[in-house]
Amino acid sequence: MPVKFKKKILKMRGTKSCGYGMKKKHRGGGSRGGRGKAGYGKHKFTMMLQKDPDHFVKKGFTIHGKKRVLCINVSQLDTMSQDGRVVFNGKILGSGKILTALTVVASSVTQKAREKIEAVGGKVEVESKPKKSNVQSS
Repeated sequence: MPVKFKKKILKMRGTKSCGYGMKKKHRGGGSRGGRGKAGYGKHKFTMMLQKDPDHFVKKGFTIHGKKRVLCINVSQLDTMSQDGRVVFNGKILGSGKILTALTVVASSVTQKAREKIEAVGGKVEVESKPKKSNVQSS
């Protein structure tokens, strides 16, 4: 293990301070300038730049204001219907099969999903924000 300060003499038997002057000069965290990473922003800054150069670095991009769109597939509409009507505040995708004719109100619907719903005899209504969704987001 590398040591920052090498001890002066290994065999100083019988001496109280072992070459460090007064006995309290070589004790505890105060003689090290704090324990651990204490002082990295102040008196140990140059040491931090050598040993841990990525200490204060933030990496990557932060995208602000991007909202995630809730999506469900056509195959999930059968289980969510109440009185033959599904209200969903999100996007409906065209994966799977639909068995019953439903009236679907959603924020957006893909072309394939619209074709599958209308092929069974259902109706598709697109609103910017449906009033009340009967689908819980997971």
